[in-house]
Amino acid sequence: MQKLEISAAQDALQNYINQTVYLHLETTNGAYANHFNEKVMTVNAFIRNTKVVISRATITGKYPYRVGLKLEEGWVVAEGLTDFEVDDQDRLLLAGHNEDGKLAIAIHLSHTPF
Repeated sequence: MQKLEISAAQDALQNYINQTVYLHLETTNGAYANHFNEKVMTVNAFIRNTKVVISRATITGKYPYRVGLKLEEGWVVAEGLTDFEVDDQDRLLLAGHNEDGKLAIAIHLSHTPF
């Protein structure tokens, strides 16, 4: 992955506009977040291979960035994005890594299931 550049990532997002695509979204502060500190609550969300039609996609904010995907019935928003790539299967991978390099959030788009 490379550091997220708004213009390059925004261009890549355009490949998923107005067509049915697969969405993967996950966020986590770590499965064992409270292992070392009982006061820290473990939180996460995970959705995979959900078919969506995106009518608009925008990356905004200051680093780390956020992406908003406008859907027919609402929005998907992911915040804290630091890195991205288009892999060899033409999937767009956007991710946010914390200061330790651990994954905090990921949002992926693909024309085929993950």
